[in-house]
Amino acid sequence: MSGINVIDLFCGTGGFAHGFLMHERNFRLVYAIDSNPYATQTAQANHPLCRVDTRDIQDVSVQRLDAELGRPQIDLIIGGPPCQGFSSLRPNRASNNNDQRNSLFLSFARFVEHFRPKCFVLENVVGLVTHNRGSTLRHVCNAFSQLGYSSDWRILNAAHYGVPQKRERFILIGRRDGQAIAFPTPTHFYDGRVIGYRDKRRHVVGSPDKPAALTVNDAIDDLPPLQRGERANHYSRAPGNAYQRLLRGQKQTLTLHKAANHSDKMLEVIKHAGDNIKCIPPHLITSGFSSCYSRLRPDAPSTTITVKFQSPASNKCIHPVQDRTITPREAARIQSFPDAYAFCGSLTQIAAQLGNAVPPVLGMAVSKPVLEMIDCQRETAARYRGER
Repeated sequence: MSGINVIDLFCGTGGFAHGFLMHERNFRLVYAIDSNPYATQTAQANHPLCRVDTRDIQDVSVQRLDAELGRPQIDLIIGGPPCQGFSSLRPNRASNNNDQRNSLFLSFARFVEHFRPKCFVLENVVGLVTHNRGSTLRHVCNAFSQLGYSSDWRILNAAHYGVPQKRERFILIGRRDGQAIAFPTPTHFYDGRVIGYRDKRRHVVGSPDKPAALTVNDAIDDLPPLQRGERANHYSRAPGNAYQRLLRGQKQTLTLHKAANHSDKMLEVIKHAGDNIKCIPPHLITSGFSSCYSRLRPDAPSTTITVKFQSPASNKCIHPVQDRTITPREAARIQSFPDAYAFCGSLTQIAAQLGNAVPPVLGMAVSKPVLEMIDCQRETAARYRGER
């Protein structure tokens, strides 16, 4: 099968696209763009054959870009427009309209309109579903319908697909031939609490006969123990399960496994940490949400990794048994990034990249039905041309 050319918009670290490449080598990332220079450095480092742009997508002429790329056939466009781009959506409006909030989604639609991919995948926060009482999502779907694409959406929980994290994402898939949309079949089962959505038919849920969802321990317990401020550059033991073997690969040296250098006062708070903030003696803290100053459970998927995963005052991010927050390497494991995936920038910038990323293993799951839908359209086109 010939290569499947992919464009990744609002690419961040390139993690979502990397998941597609992990599943099927015939996926080929030809262009990616994001306005964050540290994220695009990371994307370029891991996808050296791809053209990665660091600029505002609104400044991109799709006609000029098409020519610069050699006018390739683009089979798939993926991406996650920031949520402020969803308002008064009409894809044929000029990008310099008065309401600049529209431009981000309109740019995604503009790429779809010009390149006419066989499929597209738009991922976003679950809150998009209820934004403006659902009218925003209706506008999104109507916009793609006007461009000649059928589309459907579901809420996917990464824990159902082999990611040790109960991270939920909105996934909208469109296809050009008007046929039915398919979503990935769960490989694992998780029945814990999630944010959710009232219409449970919109959730893709694993069945109890599937393997249990991976846990925090499944992700990180092969990494060397650390105290505050310490760093480890070598693995101290062999991988203990299939997930660790997958992410370790052939990597021999350990990177990004550096513990935050907590103050004495914060270390005292951390030593008391448990499942929620109630475990902390009141005299040690002044305020915080229930999940603040708390430990990740070793026997369950992690809560959503955020950009503040090294700040105990911000979220649930303390190591299950060690007195420190999780390291960037542990966060990367929980986000399902391979250990060989290179991250660029300072540790603070890397933490932001990790917190904003879509887990690659979730991308790998989504790639499976997308590949089938693209193959179906290719076969139909071949029959139409009389090649079969």
